[in-house]
Amino acid sequence: MMVAVATDSSTPSNDKPRRARRTRMTGAERRQQLLEIGRTLFAAKGFEGTSVEEIAAKAGVSKPVVYEHFGGKEGLYAVVVDREMRRLLDMVTGSLTAGHPRELCEQAAFALLDYIEEYTDGFRILVRDSPIPQSTGSFASLISDIATQVEDILGREFKSRGFDPKLAPLYAQALVGMVALTGQWWLDVRKPKKAEVAAHLVNLAWHGLDGLEPKPRLIGHRKS
Repeated sequence: MMVAVATDSSTPSNDKPRRARRTRMTGAERRQQLLEIGRTLFAAKGFEGTSVEEIAAKAGVSKPVVYEHFGGKEGLYAVVVDREMRRLLDMVTGSLTAGHPRELCEQAAFALLDYIEEYTDGFRILVRDSPIPQSTGSFASLISDIATQVEDILGREFKSRGFDPKLAPLYAQALVGMVALTGQWWLDVRKPKKAEVAAHLVNLAWHGLDGLEPKPRLIGHRKS
């Protein structure tokens, strides 16, 4: 007697399932990915502490891909820094829309603190001493650019109050430098809250300006 043998036409159990294809990034997408990875690593470790090998490994690519897009670690770092400097400058200059000088001080203080809060990694990179020259200059030159925006406002205010408008650049550098250094301190402590920090900065700046002497004098023994 013949015994019927059942046959199974389904896929054998030892067949491996097909792997899902990974979508290949475009050149622009890969460049953006490398910029984001580089930005994170430079903020955490600095320029010297970051290697091309680590950047490539985080991106899942080989080292030549990094060189292809940026020519090396220096090129990637330069692009990251330039982008952050432009972003901060745009945020500060774009915020100066008020008509009253005191509100302009508030807007400038908020703009810097907003940048620190929203782009913390970027600010950490900017305040480091850059090991390579940048096309947009240094953090100090960026602060100087922002002070130039404030200088025109102070010049008009000085003139209306009978002060020498030629001194406006000096006071602009002092005011913007005060806000920038306070921002570096607030970067890590994050206390008090942002609005309170802005209020105290403007309090010192505004009431200091409000009580300016047209011709300030030194009261100590040293005169030069």
